[in-house]
Amino acid sequence: MTPARTPPELPGLNPDWSRVLYVKDHDDADIGVHVLDVGPRDGDLTVVCVHGNPTWSYLWRAVVASAPSNIRVLAVDQIGMGYSARSDFPRRLADRINDLEAIIRSAAITRRVVFMAHDWGGPVALGLAERLVDSPDFEVVGVVLTNTAVHQPEHRGAPVLIAAARLPGVLSGVTYRTRGFVRATTAISSMDRTSARALRAPYRAASDRRAIMDFVADIPLTEDHPTLATLNSVAGELEKLSQVPVLMVWGMKDPVFSARYLDDLRRRLPHALVQQYDDAGHLVLEDRPDAISGIWQWVQDVSGDRHASNARVSGSDPDLLRGLRARHDSKERAVTEPRGDGWLTVSWTLLDDRVRRLARGFAERGVKPGDRVALLVPPGADLLAVVYACWAIGAVIVVIDAANAPMALWRSLRAARVDHVVAIKRARPVVTALHVPGVVIWADELAQVAHAVPVTADEQSAATATGQSDAAVVFTSGATGPAKPVAYTRERIAATRDVLLNHYGFTASDVLVAAFAPWAVLGPLLGISSVIPQMDASRPGTLTADALSSAMEQAGGTVMWMSPAALRSVLSGARSGSSQRTRLAAAGANLSFLLIAGAPVSRRLLQDAMDLWPHADVRTPYGMTEILPATDVSAKEVLAEPADLGVLVGRALPGVDIAIAPVDTDGIPAEESVTTSGVLGEVVIRALHAKSRYDARAFVERQASRNPGWHRTGDIGELDAHGRLWIQGRLSHVITTAEGPLGPVPIEQRIELAVAKQGSTDSPDTLVAAVGVGPRGTQVLVIVCAPSHPDGSKPQLRLADAELTEHVRAIFPSASAVLWSSRMPVDIRHGAKVDRQRLALEASEFLAGRR
Repeated sequence: MTPARTPPELPGLNPDWSRVLYVKDHDDADIGVHVLDVGPRDGDLTVVCVHGNPTWSYLWRAVVASAPSNIRVLAVDQIGMGYSARSDFPRRLADRINDLEAIIRSAAITRRVVFMAHDWGGPVALGLAERLVDSPDFEVVGVVLTNTAVHQPEHRGAPVLIAAARLPGVLSGVTYRTRGFVRATTAISSMDRTSARALRAPYRAASDRRAIMDFVADIPLTEDHPTLATLNSVAGELEKLSQVPVLMVWGMKDPVFSARYLDDLRRRLPHALVQQYDDAGHLVLEDRPDAISGIWQWVQDVSGDRHASNARVSGSDPDLLRGLRARHDSKERAVTEPRGDGWLTVSWTLLDDRVRRLARGFAERGVKPGDRVALLVPPGADLLAVVYACWAIGAVIVVIDAANAPMALWRSLRAARVDHVVAIKRARPVVTALHVPGVVIWADELAQVAHAVPVTADEQSAATATGQSDAAVVFTSGATGPAKPVAYTRERIAATRDVLLNHYGFTASDVLVAAFAPWAVLGPLLGISSVIPQMDASRPGTLTADALSSAMEQAGGTVMWMSPAALRSVLSGARSGSSQRTRLAAAGANLSFLLIAGAPVSRRLLQDAMDLWPHADVRTPYGMTEILPATDVSAKEVLAEPADLGVLVGRALPGVDIAIAPVDTDGIPAEESVTTSGVLGEVVIRALHAKSRYDARAFVERQASRNPGWHRTGDIGELDAHGRLWIQGRLSHVITTAEGPLGPVPIEQRIELAVAKQGSTDSPDTLVAAVGVGPRGTQVLVIVCAPSHPDGSKPQLRLADAELTEHVRAIFPSASAVLWSSRMPVDIRHGAKVDRQRLALEASEFLAGRR
């Protein structure tokens, strides 16, 4: 038996953290255990960190180093691992649970404890947490799980790497006689070489690796394995932790404890918060060290009984099919869509019948209340019927922007824990790679599925009775950052429906022209008819003037919802005096509302829309995937204001509160918000129809909702003396000069106006982006210009010509440089949101002579 000892000098490991404790071994002899022990011994809270195989307490070094001063951290080396003693007794899971209890009692930790575990440290920590929940000596305050498991998911085999290691003749070779298992663990992480060597340091000799082999051998893969009963007990008693806060932090690229193990744990611990990282693997805290600050924030929240919540009771009727049911006897059209060379019209009666039959068919195929159903179906009657059928049986729809590349689409679907898929055949490669546990229903099979007996109204009512259950997970477009899954409960979607109905006063006689794909399901939800024009839903710029005219002529649209990109495309094909413009104007004779949303709307676009449909009330609601709409303003009001103060988005809708969190000289927003006019800061919104949460993004949700009940939008702006909101860009785009922070949009507007008046040899119609270059608080202003209609050449920066530079500096003498780009980087989805962060980096590189 090798005795316990403290580690040699290793990077990131403070020697003062180490000590050796003694507990009883199987023969009642004392055995040494190495631990990292930091923080007040008489403090109120201890965090106990439990590693897995083949790591040791070094795994938690960054957690220990960043621990709050009032919290004690005890990171153990399990017996036989790390620098703890080597024993000749092969420990099984039950022994390790007992060992861990003996260690924390030997360390004399105080009553309140949080367990933090990784890999096979998870079952060890969970087994002890379950035991201590009923103990008078301890209070389990919380549990943090990182890439671990508590059991094999039902009907699935062991991880391939573990199963391979257990093959006859392989186990001792890769775990004991060689360092193959240890090296493989560090190889699948982004650890630097020095840290990887330090993690492998305790396992140089074969005699030091015996416990690594025992750990792998203790994983029960057969029904007669001696540890299976213990693992079954740990998994079966997880309900004891139903009142204990749980956080799961997961690297989704883990080849061992993959997403299916996370799914299994989430089903067993449905109250847990989850933070997924698509770019991290097995050693998630090595790949994403920024997660550690989020973990500590969570620990402090739960230990201080801070349970921040966005929950506000809306009072809205959570019956999402109310509008459809109200007209189920009507033979009038509910949906009109292009089909082949003609148009397909579906009546309210037919739509309601199809929804009821699909609901029954989905249920017979195993779709249950709470199941997640990914929808890869273009806007149209089929999509509407599928959405409403899912809601009729209490399932949750998962919607991802179709503009995503296949790999991004697959990652999002996997992260969303999809149980079933309804898809068009074109999505087959993505669906096949997804390996959903439930059913895959192809869109051309929907008629066959709908042959079932329809569900009754009573069954629908029972399925939609609770407003707090999830109804949808909708991914943001990714235009202003990584796409995030936004979860809505039935109550929140119902509140969105009611806000739109109450604010705009839609009636049963209205017809919605849904030229904005995310809202194609709105019409029947509102109880009004919908017509969907011919276009590629993933590319709003594919909408043509003729396609829109044809749609409006079919249905006589009174309300139209579209994106700026779609409207620009339409108007480009309907120039003054053209036959398309004449047809478009006539087709919109009944248009009463034109709602333009999804991206910033230029004044020129608003004026063009008003000129084309002078009788329509042109409006630009402001919102985002997380809240829509939040404010509203008419085009007339926008055009009556100066054109260089930002983007006027108007006043808050009834039931919505808006405030500003002022930014400091470094562009950092304050924790508290104000409603004072003229203050630049992050826009903060509270609304009954706001998102429920970010799904499986616990740290993102905590940051965005750190003021309970409010959503931090990431947009910057000001309130004026009339209580109207002016948007000036994104928080990440604030220019932090020595004279103070600036929003980029007003700068860009002033320059674009001046250049348009003066003209330039570079371009008569110039786009402008203002960015900051240099350290925060002392950034210099750099102006980047580009043509509004690029020629398709490769993006390239150069100094702007003298004429353009003179025009810019006449307005902003403080501009340090004026650059010309052959193309302005904008998002694919909207074609309007400028990537100023990318521009700032490129400008910095160019000015430094590195481009």
